[in-house]
Amino acid sequence: MIRMILVIAALTGLAGCAAAPGGGTDAFVGGPQQSVVARGSYTHSGPPALTLITVRNNRTGFGAHTALLINAGERVIFDPAGSFHHEEIERRGDVLIGIDPAFWQGFKSMHARATHHVVTQRIEVSPAVAARALELAYARGEVAAAHCAHSTGNILRQLPGFSGIDVGYYPNDLAEQFERITGAPQVPFYENFTPQGAVAS
Repeated sequence: MIRMILVIAALTGLAGCAAAPGGGTDAFVGGPQQSVVARGSYTHSGPPALTLITVRNNRTGFGAHTALLINAGERVIFDPAGSFHHEEIERRGDVLIGIDPAFWQGFKSMHARATHHVVTQRIEVSPAVAARALELAYARGEVAAAHCAHSTGNILRQLPGFSGIDVGYYPNDLAEQFERITGAPQVPFYENFTPQGAVAS
């Protein structure tokens, strides 16, 4: 619990692809096997999977940010033009390395607040598909502001089974396409906000 508090306390700002500082275009040289992080990479025991992350405005429902949790040989978050930062997490290009359960919760909690909530859509994939997604995320490098949905959609479209993705700039549109293609439901996560009709916990 103490670690969780420290994780959240160290986070700054709301990561939004429309508001985050613009990234460069330098591609990451190398791959996940070459990454060296103070706390190391993290390997999750669960099956290979992709989790699409969409941050939405609580008042308007507008999609503010897109990211992708990848569970392959290591678990990372492709967080294009995002602003999640912590001294124990290395960002290589726009890949956040070492996403253990505490930092996964921290990432969601950073974005879920009185003004926004987080929607996740998880789909299990083959080891080869997960490995390819990881490779593409590392190769993408830093993403320019307002290109979070575009860059994530572009990675997904290169994966087997996702070629029907129509790459665009709207996080909600990408989430809807992801649901149509995979059947993965959109699961909302709220903090410090109770949606209309719901009961506060």
